[in-house]
Amino acid sequence: MPRQSLPYEQWLDEGLRGVIRRALTYAAEHGLPGQHHFYISFATAAAGVEVPPEVRARYPSEMTIVLQHQFWDLVVEEDAFAVTLKFQGRSNRLKVPFAAVTAFGDPSVNFGLQLRTAAPQRDADVRNVPAEDEEEARPAEGSGTAAKAAAAGGKGQPAAQVIALDTFRKK
Repeated sequence: MPRQSLPYEQWLDEGLRGVIRRALTYAAEHGLPGQHHFYISFATAAAGVEVPPEVRARYPSEMTIVLQHQFWDLVVEEDAFAVTLKFQGRSNRLKVPFAAVTAFGDPSVNFGLQLRTAAPQRDADVRNVPAEDEEEARPAEGSGTAAKAAAAGGKGQPAAQVIALDTFRKK
């Protein structure tokens, strides 16, 4: 009889994505208090991600957005969030399933999470919206960009405590 394991990695990912969902829900309902701002990295090719085609071409695997001063209409659903950002002077809607999020950071409080990479894209699930903007879209330098940004913190601040699930995984 094959031995089954409890799905701890899946449960951890679900729990961490729940923290992200709660932070975004708070921001959608109350705005971002004080100096709080979010860096959110996600797999651009993941199923259900809706980003401008120019952005997808420029960042084919991962990108980071910043939710700080210029974002609008943040809507958080059970499985995804949507936000309007300006790209080249035009407002565009992005939709990101939580399963596509690879990292989340709030540098104002030195907080960061790294998550497992999302499943590969399914072309039928991907929809594009037009445009691109340097102010809100940041290049990702690999998995965990948001958490790395949060860990860097501000000048003179201690490094963040970043939770990386790989620490607990079998090699």
